[in-house]
Amino acid sequence: MSRPEHLAPPEIFYNEEEAKKYTQNSRIIDIQVQMSERAIELLVLPEDTPCHLLDIGCGSGLSGSVLEEQGHYWCGLDISNSMLDVARDREVEGDLIMSDMGQGCPFRAGIFDGAISISALQWLCNADKTSHNPVQRLHKFFTMLYACLSRSARAVFQFYPENSEQMELVTTQAMKAGFYGGMVIDYPNSAKAKKIFLVLMTGGNMPLPSALGTDENSQGVSYTAAREKAKKMRGKPLKKGRAWIIEKKERRQKQGKESRPNTKYTGRKRSGRF
Repeated sequence: MSRPEHLAPPEIFYNEEEAKKYTQNSRIIDIQVQMSERAIELLVLPEDTPCHLLDIGCGSGLSGSVLEEQGHYWCGLDISNSMLDVARDREVEGDLIMSDMGQGCPFRAGIFDGAISISALQWLCNADKTSHNPVQRLHKFFTMLYACLSRSARAVFQFYPENSEQMELVTTQAMKAGFYGGMVIDYPNSAKAKKIFLVLMTGGNMPLPSALGTDENSQGVSYTAAREKAKKMRGKPLKKGRAWIIEKKERRQKQGKESRPNTKYTGRKRSGRF
């Protein structure tokens, strides 16, 4: 099966039809959520402190929704207008910007406490136009990303490198931009569960997090249980409950976004509706 980046540029490949899959396909949703949870875990964010995070290649906002659930504020970048339209329809709370990551991150210095990216970085290794140079685009991207992160921040990229040369390419350009870090490969012996994360640090060279599934007897991926336990410890309301809905409305109002007023029916289950 051909890799998506070989079929068309991302702004064309992720058209309306492809974008709808990210709200209709439960398997895609589940995988995206699991990888987002793992990426956030690798950020090693301070507990009980909301952070301002950047979601690179945010797509339909699935990873952003995970950031919201964990109490963080976020801004998303994506080159596909169709994917961003789906995110707007889902009423995600993050600020959405249509932008080519190969042109860098257009933000002021030190504004973000961290960054995540799910299934997007490999697109920069491919030249979609004659003017595209993967080395130059990666260097510009990592240089501008380094500038807009605080000096204690991390950036975590889950991606699908085509070969070891691509892994070396992205790592080399990240280090040239000032980052420290390297690859964390979860479940390296499993064809289905194997996931590759590039973990980058701005605050100096520190040990990389331990990979999951290095034990031969371990199988599958389980991030959700840990996330639910952490949410309960923080006393966050259950998703889709009345308290959760009211809290979300208040955050939208603070952001200047339209929100319907609360009534006695807010968050009430309605029988006979699907």
